[in-house]
Amino acid sequence: MEITGEAQEEQTTGERSTRNRVARSILDHGPSTAADLAQRLGLTQAAVRRHLDALVAEDVVEPREQRVYGARGRGRPAKVFALTDCGRDAFDQAYDQLAADALRWIAQSAGGGETGEAAVSAFARARLATQTERYRAAIEAAEPEERTQALARALSKDGYAATTRGAPASAGEQLCQHHCPVAHIAEQFPQLCEAEAEVFSSLLGTHVQRLATIAHGDGVCTTFIPQAHITTSASTSGRNPA
Repeated sequence: MEITGEAQEEQTTGERSTRNRVARSILDHGPSTAADLAQRLGLTQAAVRRHLDALVAEDVVEPREQRVYGARGRGRPAKVFALTDCGRDAFDQAYDQLAADALRWIAQSAGGGETGEAAVSAFARARLATQTERYRAAIEAAEPEERTQALARALSKDGYAATTRGAPASAGEQLCQHHCPVAHIAEQFPQLCEAEAEVFSSLLGTHVQRLATIAHGDGVCTTFIPQAHITTSASTSGRNPA
């Protein structure tokens, strides 16, 4: 049976739509195995692998060895697929050379060196000021034990595709940002990442630790929130953290 041009176009469009869903799922959830993607999208693993092969060929995703925390079991670790810079660019419209040029100008105008870096840091903090107040309102409206999740939801509304998960040995929580609209700029100006971590610390009332960032080549921006923040949050409920 001969497939008409219209039918071929419809089939191609359907394939591209599903492929985009696969890429979007990796964006929203971070590096994923074929099994993870199949379960989330309701597809067979064979279908997912076919789409992944096409996305790899297009330099949208790349295979990586799955990181294992703690003791590694027997056998080879599962292969995960993460978005490449090219793949992130397909979703991002915030990467603009103008932004990098502007930050470079700020640093140079302030005198360069440590003074210039301090000026960029001041800009990064000022840039987050409006977001910080919105996030604070969302966090203070949540129960103490749910404040990290409240922050994740607020970040997701701003395009960071954030989730939380328990840290090993119940030592705390990990705040995971699967997407960063300014990752390319942050590669050149890490002050953007540092200012964001400072905001998280202020909002949650505890020291936080950055474990990984997309700007440094990791698949996800991961921030460790110690368990102690729950007690601290409860004691400062209704007040801004010091």
